[in-house]
Amino acid sequence: MGKTVALLVAAGSGSRLGGEPKQYRRLGWQSVLAHALDGLRHPRIDETHVVIAPGQEAAFRDATGNRTLPSPIIGGATRQNSVRNGLEALAATGDAIDAVLVHDAARPFLPAAVIDRLLSALETHAGAVPVLPVSDTLARGSDLLGDAISRDELHRVQTPQAFRFAPLLAAHRAWNGPAKATDDAQIARAAGLDIVLVTGDKSLDKITYDEDFRDAERLLAGSMTSRTGLGFDVHAFGAGDHLWLGGVRIDHERGLMGHSDADVALHALADALLGTMGAGDIGDHFPPSDPQWRGAASSRFLEHARDLLDQRGGKIDHVDLTIICEAPRIGPHRAAMRSTIASLLRLPETRVSIKATTTERLGFTGRGEGIAAQAVATVRLGNDD
Repeated sequence: MGKTVALLVAAGSGSRLGGEPKQYRRLGWQSVLAHALDGLRHPRIDETHVVIAPGQEAAFRDATGNRTLPSPIIGGATRQNSVRNGLEALAATGDAIDAVLVHDAARPFLPAAVIDRLLSALETHAGAVPVLPVSDTLARGSDLLGDAISRDELHRVQTPQAFRFAPLLAAHRAWNGPAKATDDAQIARAAGLDIVLVTGDKSLDKITYDEDFRDAERLLAGSMTSRTGLGFDVHAFGAGDHLWLGGVRIDHERGLMGHSDADVALHALADALLGTMGAGDIGDHFPPSDPQWRGAASSRFLEHARDLLDQRGGKIDHVDLTIICEAPRIGPHRAAMRSTIASLLRLPETRVSIKATTTERLGFTGRGEGIAAQAVATVRLGNDD
C-alpha cells in the first residue's frame, strides 16, 4: 500500500480581498494557512505538501511558524497549473503514492470526519468529492427574477477532493479544457474517472470576501476556551518623592524599590496575563539581573504580555486589580489608573476593574512598609493543544 499525501494549494494572490493573500492573513491565533495545515493532520495522511506562488517563500515561512514541512512547491498562473505542478513534484520524488487529497488553503477548517469519508470512498472509486445540498431558492435574471431553478441535482462542491494519485496525474497531463478548470473533479471526470460524492461540512466554506473572514472569526470563537490567570506582587517603600502605580505617577513621601520602576500593580497584571498562557512570569521575560531593565517603565512589561496573548490569538475579556496599602490613597487616582490600563491593554474601561483595600494595620502593608497588588485576568484562547 502506498502513501496518502495531501496537496494544499496556497498559491492565490488575494486579489478579491486586496492586500496580502488571504492564506497568509491572521485568523485567530494563527494564519489561515496554518489552520488548513492543522486540519490535514490526520492519522491516515502520511505527509502534506504546500503549493505557493513565486515570491511567497518568506510569507510561507512566517505563516507556518515552526512546523516541520517539506519545501514548498512553486505553483503556476492558474489553479490547474498549480495543482499540476504539485502532482508533478510529488511524482518526481519517486515515492509510492497511492492517494492524494487536493485541498484549498482558503478552506481553513477541515473536520476529520470528512477526510475519513473521502478515503473510505477511495476504496471503491477513483475519486471522491465532498458536497453539500443547495438550500436557497435559485432563479435566473438580473433586475427581475426569472423562473426558479430546480435544486434537485445541484450541489455545493468543496475540498479536499480525494483521488487515486496516478489516474489524477494522468488526467491533469491530458487536460485540454478551459485554462481555469473549476476544480480537480472536473479534470478527473473529463478523463473518465469514476467520481463519487460524499457528505461535506458547512465549516469547509471558502474564505473569499471580508465578510467570510468575519464569519470564520465567529466560527473560531466557538472553539476558544476561557482561561484565568492570577498575579501577585509586592514592593517595599524606599527613598523617593513619588511612586508609579497602575501606570500613573503619584507624588508620595516615599518611592517603591525595585529593579524597574516598581509598579506593583502593573507587575501583578502582567503576571496574570502571562499565567493565562502558561508563559511563566515577568522574571522569566525581563530578568532583574539584566541591567537593560533597570528603571524600565512597567508599562513595557504589560504590553509585552498583551502582545504575547495577541500572537496566540487570545482575547482579553476582563482584568480585575486589587491594590493593598495604607497609603497613598488610591481613590483620587483610580480613574487615571483605569484609563491608563485600558489603553495599555486596548480594552474599553468597562473591562478594567480597580479596587483598593487595607489590611487593617496588620502585616507589612499595615505597618506601611510597602504595597501589594493582586490581579485576575480572564481571557479566551484558541485550543492549540
